[in-house]
Amino acid sequence: MPGAWISTLSPDPKPKRGEIWQADLGDGKKHAVVILSLDQRNLSDRTTSVLVVPFGSYGAEGPTVLRMLPGETGLPEASFLKAHFIQVLPKERLLSRMPRTLSSTKLKEVVLMIRRAVDPDAPYDLSKR
Repeated sequence: MPGAWISTLSPDPKPKRGEIWQADLGDGKKHAVVILSLDQRNLSDRTTSVLVVPFGSYGAEGPTVLRMLPGETGLPEASFLKAHFIQVLPKERLLSRMPRTLSSTKLKEVVLMIRRAVDPDAPYDLSKR
């Protein structure tokens, strides 16, 4: 495929929940994503995909968006984790593992943001804005 990124990993990467990766989301650009699927799925040889949530370079915090600083992510600038864009991604589109992993506290926050994206009754504290 012309213009496709080449993974620097083995053909069968073993991502873990909470890790931040560079990935090819199919638009010809590299994107930072966090792995959200459970490790039973991620590490299985029978599963060829993972659940990811992408980071964006702009946005505003809200019920499904979390602003994260470079010290938390290892990314060069503040980034916005956008839980409403959760998606299934083939493992072969994972390009390289980044040095940081989200804390369990941040992972719980992201899971709640995903719930808010699909459940109008999910809790959200407006005072956090």
